[in-house]
Amino acid sequence: MSGPAQTSAQTSAKPAPVRRNSGTSRLAAPTRGQRLRYRMKVALREPTTIIGVLAAALFAYLIVVPIISMLSDAMRVQFGDERRIKQDVGELTWYYIDRVFLSRISHDLFWEPLVNTLSVAAGAIVLSMLVGGTLAWLLSRTDMFGRRWFATALIVPYMLPAWTFALAWTTLFKNRTVGGQPGWLESIGFSPPDWLSYGQLPVTIILALHYSPFVILLFGNALRRFDSQLEDSARILGANRLTVASKIIMPLMRPSLMSAMVLIFAKCLGEFGVPYVLGLPVNFDVLATSLYQNISSRQVGVGAVLAGAIMLIGIITITIDARLMREARRFVTIGSKGSMNRLSPLGILRMPATGFAALMFVLSVGLPIGTLFLSTIMRVPGQFNLDNFTLDYWIGTNLNTVALQTGILLSPDLWNAAWNSLRIVGVASITSGILGLLVGYVVARTPVKPLGTFLRQVTFLPYLVPGIAFAAAYLSLFAVPRGPIPALYGTTLILMLALIADQMPYASRAGIAAMTQLGKDPEEAAQIAGAGWFRRMTSIVIPIQKGSLTTGILLPFISGIKGLSLFVVLAVPSTDVLTTYSLRLVDYHYTQAANAVVLIIAGLAYFGALLGQKLTKTNLAQGLGN
Repeated sequence: MSGPAQTSAQTSAKPAPVRRNSGTSRLAAPTRGQRLRYRMKVALREPTTIIGVLAAALFAYLIVVPIISMLSDAMRVQFGDERRIKQDVGELTWYYIDRVFLSRISHDLFWEPLVNTLSVAAGAIVLSMLVGGTLAWLLSRTDMFGRRWFATALIVPYMLPAWTFALAWTTLFKNRTVGGQPGWLESIGFSPPDWLSYGQLPVTIILALHYSPFVILLFGNALRRFDSQLEDSARILGANRLTVASKIIMPLMRPSLMSAMVLIFAKCLGEFGVPYVLGLPVNFDVLATSLYQNISSRQVGVGAVLAGAIMLIGIITITIDARLMREARRFVTIGSKGSMNRLSPLGILRMPATGFAALMFVLSVGLPIGTLFLSTIMRVPGQFNLDNFTLDYWIGTNLNTVALQTGILLSPDLWNAAWNSLRIVGVASITSGILGLLVGYVVARTPVKPLGTFLRQVTFLPYLVPGIAFAAAYLSLFAVPRGPIPALYGTTLILMLALIADQMPYASRAGIAAMTQLGKDPEEAAQIAGAGWFRRMTSIVIPIQKGSLTTGILLPFISGIKGLSLFVVLAVPSTDVLTTYSLRLVDYHYTQAANAVVLIIAGLAYFGALLGQKLTKTNLAQGLGN
């Protein structure tokens, strides 16, 4: 009985089937508009996206708009040229492009400076590869004496302004081609020829010494990661040293060497100070000096075409470098606990190798700095009599000069330039550091991925544009009033804005790298506890990322203090910074005063770099970073 009864009970307990009809349906899927509104609601719940939108608008105006304005100047008739072109101001024209590339003076405007630029860059690359590659191998793979000390000492040239070496060269090799005081060699009875004193040879040598640290850092780091067991295996199979070097070591080192070559070329492309000091006396123009001369003579349209050409070459160069970095993944050697980085014994060559490293340090650091310092305490250059030494050019009064009556430390112009440098570079560096951290926060946190991608790309754009071309772009945008924005040329504000935009690649990359490594857990915990966005930023994010924020401030500060290409176009006498003030002294042939100012700049740049390494607990000798 229990069986039929149980079956009956189960049957009666079975739920009735649900009837479906046209009036009853499942929940409808959200429409595309509903999904979009939901995402916008989530995105706007926190101020991250709003901050990202404001930052995108700011950087579009500070970076993209000046470049577009400059390129448009190359295609429109400029004020003062309407009678020559026979068109009204603002009309579209091919005149400037034709004048730069195809006219009778195009050889002087573009083609000869281009050839000079390429030849100087090629020579600097070859010399820096020979010197830097040898030093990188000695530091990374041999038992040379003093390896640890030389690893830091040999990268000091890159911490100093490049044109420090140019002024030291003129102090030694200056001849009667230009006026002013004689050089040291001429003072002792030897008159150097022009090809040794000025032009391509000294420019190439100085840039090679200045950029050799690129090779030491990039090539040296690659050599340190190379597993010595690969070399041992080849030797066991009978390969000689030449075969090992050409078939194993060099293919694996090729990405680092090529990247160093590309970076040196890009730096030479925008270098202004060295060609200006050493090329101007013999009319040796490169693209940067040709652009400066056209801007100085108010040839705005021609300058825009030249700046656009420099920018295009720079973009191509950096794009090639990025491609090489992607290709470098094919050359990675996988090490393990058994991998080795064995040092090769130099034997009897150990002392000569150490002597070579010491000689390069003397030539690239000791001799230039020592020459500049001695020149500032000599009345007559090149005479080492005790009565010829003086401190008048530092702290003297009633000097027998036209425009500089006191020693440089007593000159109000120096302190005004120093105050301008610290104020402009300091404000710009702090601002760029904070903006870089905010960019990194938005890129890592915003749910609107296209916004993060745009910020990442637009803040990197100034890195593709040489400094003097970027300065020309700012001059194009802010030289005249545009809407509610007044003309800013001749003010400190234009220098601050240009420096902020120009240094954003360093600041933003520091912020993005830092925020990508910071998880969301600390913020989410604070949010659950009721902390708002601003409280989370000031109490959690900034304290945790203070090292990256410091890096994002110090790197622009060091670069800005020793920078010349950006300021030489945008600064006027009332807004002189230390670099432009020293260049004006060079133009006036006040050699001792100019060299003293350059020593001050070199000291600020060098000790600023050391301070940055101390605060961030990093070592520049271990790599360039990202």
